[in-house]
Formats: sequence, C-alpha cells, structure tokens
Amino acid sequence: MGVAKYIKNKKDAIQEVILQSGIKVKKQYGPEDLTEIGYDYEKDLGDAGDYPFTRGIHPEGYRSRAWTTRQYSGFGTPAETNERFKLLISHGQTGLNVAFDLPTQMGYDSDNPLVAGEVGRVGMAVDTLRDFEVAFEGIDLENIGTGLTINAVASVMLAMYQAMSEKRGFSPKRISATPQNDILKEMIGRGAWIYPVEDAVRLIGDTIEYSISNLPRCSPVSVCGYHIRESGANPAQEIAFALEIAVTYINEAVSRGLDVDDVAGRITFNLNIFGNLWEQVAKFRAARKLWALILKGELGAKDPKSMRLRGLFGGGGFGLTKTQPENNIIRSAYYALAAALAGAQTTALCSFDEAFTIPTPRAALLSLRTCELLMDEIGLRDTVDPLAGSYFIETLTKQMEDKIQEERTTIKRIGGMIEAVSTGYVQRLVSRQAYEWERGLKNGEYVKIGVNKFVDGIEPDVELHEYDGLTQERQEQGLKQIKAERSSSEVKRTLNKLENAARSKGNVMPALVECCKAYATVGEMADVFRDVFGEFREPGIF
Repeated sequence: MGVAKYIKNKKDAIQEVILQSGIKVKKQYGPEDLTEIGYDYEKDLGDAGDYPFTRGIHPEGYRSRAWTTRQYSGFGTPAETNERFKLLISHGQTGLNVAFDLPTQMGYDSDNPLVAGEVGRVGMAVDTLRDFEVAFEGIDLENIGTGLTINAVASVMLAMYQAMSEKRGFSPKRISATPQNDILKEMIGRGAWIYPVEDAVRLIGDTIEYSISNLPRCSPVSVCGYHIRESGANPAQEIAFALEIAVTYINEAVSRGLDVDDVAGRITFNLNIFGNLWEQVAKFRAARKLWALILKGELGAKDPKSMRLRGLFGGGGFGLTKTQPENNIIRSAYYALAAALAGAQTTALCSFDEAFTIPTPRAALLSLRTCELLMDEIGLRDTVDPLAGSYFIETLTKQMEDKIQEERTTIKRIGGMIEAVSTGYVQRLVSRQAYEWERGLKNGEYVKIGVNKFVDGIEPDVELHEYDGLTQERQEQGLKQIKAERSSSEVKRTLNKLENAARSKGNVMPALVECCKAYATVGEMADVFRDVFGEFREPGIF
C-alpha cells in the first residue's frame, strides 16, 4: 500500500525509502536508534490508557470493546437512506455515518433553481425536520450513535437531530450525535463553506457551548485532518493542521468562559488511513501523544480524560483507483489493518467502488465484513498496541512527532490557523503538493498498482449506483406539502428569533431548535445567517 518514494538501482534493489512526511527509513533498526532519540518508556510511551496515551486511550484496548464501525451512507431521498441504514444495522453495523447532498451542505433547499440536478445525488437531501423523521424512523437513537457529515450548516443539522429525537420521545440527554462541523478544513480542502471565517468559527463555538449544557452525549465537532490529507497535505501536515484547528475551536469556546476540560472532551477527530502502513501507524500514535501534551502543557487541561484523542480513522478514499477496482478491496483491508494497529476507536472504511459511485449495498457490506474479520478472526483484539516496543515503530513515532511539531510551529509563526486559512497559506501549500503528487504518479516516482505499475489485467464491470432523476421531483413535492401544512406565522416568529440571536451574538442553537420544530427549511435558516454574516470570499491560492 506504500506511497513512499522508493529509490532503486538497475537491479530493482531498494537503495532508499523516503516516506511522504520526509522521513528516511533505514534498512534496519536496533536499540541504538531508541538511544539516539532519547526514548523514555514513561515519557514517550507509557501504558495503554495512561497519559500521554501513545498506546491508546483505553487500558484494555479492543479486549474490552471492539471498535465502532460506521459505513458512510446516505443518498437520494430520506426514505431510501432509511432503508440503507436498516440494512447496515441488520448486518452488524454499530453506528451511522450520514452523507448529505451538496444542496443541503451549502444551505439550499431542493426547490432552489441553483441546485437543479444535484438533489440527492451524492448524499441524502434534507429540507426540513420531516426529512429527518423519515430517515431515522425505526432507529434506536439511544443505542445507535450518528455521525453527521455536515459543516457549514452543522448547527442547523444538530438542532434538527435534537428536534427529531425529542419528537420521537428520546431525551436530549440520551442521544449521541457527532456533526463534522469543521469549517476550517472545508476552506482548506473541500470548498463547502458559506460564511466568513470568524462568523463560521463562532457558530462552531455555539454548538460546543450548547452541547455541554444540553446534549451531554454529543460531540459537537469532529476535526477532519482526513480531507486536508486528501487535498494534498502529507501525513505530518494532516495531523499538525488538525491539531491547530482543534486548538482554534477550543480557544473560541474557552473565550466564552467555558472550562478547557469540558470543551476538549467534546472534540473528536476524523483522520485518514491512506498511505504507507508504518507511517500511518506512527502518525496516529504520535497524534495521540501530542494531543495530550498540547492539552496539558499548552492549554492547561487537568483531567486526563479530556486529553484522550478520540477519533474515527477513515477509509482513505484518495487511495482508491478506478483502474482495477477490485484491488481496492485489498487496499481497504490494509487501511483497516493500519487503523486497528494504531488503536482507532471508530473506523469508517471506504468501499471498493467509491472511486466510481456511492457505495452499492454489496460493496458497503464487504467493507463492514473487512472490519469484522480483523476483530473476530484475524486477532486484532488479542493485545493492546501489538507493535509497541518495535525499534522501528517507536523511532518512527518519535520522528513523526517531530515533523508534526515543525508544521505546528510554522502555523503559529503565521499567526494561527484562522490567519493561515484566511490568507490562503494552507490552501496554497496543499494545492501545490497535490499537483506534485499527481506529477509523481505520472512519472513513476510513486508506485500505484494498476495505475503506473502492473497495469495489465481484466477490468471488471462495476455496478454503479444510478442516480434517479425523479429524486428532485419527489423532494420538491414533499417540501411543497410541508410548506402548505406548517404554520407560516410560527415559522416567521422562529426565524425572527434566530436573526436576533445571530445579530446580538447570542447562542443561536435554542432558536435553531425552535425553527426546526416549526418546520422552517434548511435554506430559510441558512439565509438568515447569510443576511447577517455575509459569505466567505476565497483568497487567491495561485
């Protein structure tokens, strides 16, 4: 699965290996390597479940509990999504990870002329609370946690999830949801942003503040190094930028008088598995250690529980190929192995057909079975951190830590992550590296099986998830019906309340919950923020 640079001689013997983070791999490692890096068991490693959590955040690792499996799912109408949710749960999936279509992500309703042809195409279309009611019908919300892959309107979706849960009789104190809610990574890597940087970060602060008081089992932010990595960052930069983004959100919440331990315990991470196996394992171990060091040493946290890096180590879609797509089944298995060896709490493994399409049921179940095989058949639950003590892994983990710290120092020198994003520094960096990666693939500098090496073979047909052209029509009809049935005066009252909260810099979450219960649309709520905040203007990056 290596995307390291392999320098060989004419006889194909490896002369030098350089990982993407810039670390050179030696031919062999021994005790002298640990001495050279000043390795100390208590300081650098420690026992599993103990600070600095290099070996994992739970003392018994997977022996006490298998990792959560969440297959990214959601498409078309809420009814179709509900069917897929129930299929995956019936086959053993223990959490949901919801995909939303682009109109929803951008705060537009399905009847907006700007979104023609995009409704339900790459995820579930959501216009009002009615859509959530349909999508989560029959799901036990107290025992099934839900990831909401949404950012610019994450506050709206979290409010909608609460409103839907309460209407079904579930207490807000008992439901578990994790909206992605990482707008800085959108501005770096995906582009699904709406509002200016400072206002967007303020909305994230609102969700953190509100969740601490009202949604105790919800994690209001999942910081996504994943997308930054897939946009061109190397593994060390992925972690460095993710950590600095998390610090930014914590500082926003702490500036409101909240305690750092209460805030940090609500932050989770979504990190990428794509890349060289050993580099990925070292990356995750270094990330856990550095997160603990940052919280204790830089932010003044006191509770060891708040220093635990909790995260979903995700499926590396950038590593998939359209050529020889069945190779992706093997790639994904190694991605899952890397996550398991690194102690992931949750794994959302990409499906082999995702280079082409929304995962088909067959492909999604294969990914689920891959994780289950590792847990129940291959032995990944036998012992905690099985690679601990390896001369190579411990040296590489320390080297990764140093590389990550170098990248963090650069961001701090610029003035922090908000400044680095507002000026386009990070965007320029990862864009340039993405170009260099593609050039390296074309000239063979990096090896990709089926793309630039061992390219001969049968290209099997891939079953595509066909987009139903009637999806938009069905969604528009449902939206029209809701608008006819709802109380216009109640919608107007709640939207006015939301506008007042936005303009007065009050917490918008209580007003959003009321708007959702009144069946205000996603577009109507997003437009209130557009009117108050304006929209983000992307800096030039070339």
